[in-house]
Amino acid sequence: MSDFFRSSSSNSKPDVAAQKEAVVNAIRAEISLATAQELITKTSEKCFAKCVPKPGVSLTSSEETCLTRCMDRYLEAFNIVSRTLTNRANQHGRESAL
Repeated sequence: MSDFFRSSSSNSKPDVAAQKEAVVNAIRAEISLATAQELITKTSEKCFAKCVPKPGVSLTSSEETCLTRCMDRYLEAFNIVSRTLTNRANQHGRESAL
């Protein structure tokens, strides 16, 4: 029985580090998911408001085209901003390490 406690206490530091990393990764995944959901929701709302002035039973071809272009622009802008922020964060991380 004492061997059980010794082995668990000697391995506790790596286990804590692994658990901490797992929690951080889970939080990052949740933040990414929430960000993606918010992006889709806001993009849909704004593009629908811009492209569909009078909602009806179905979309006209011009409304479909407008929605497609609007969504593409929002996603392209989001990708540009995301890349820029990632590059700046990486650059800041490298500068901090020096």
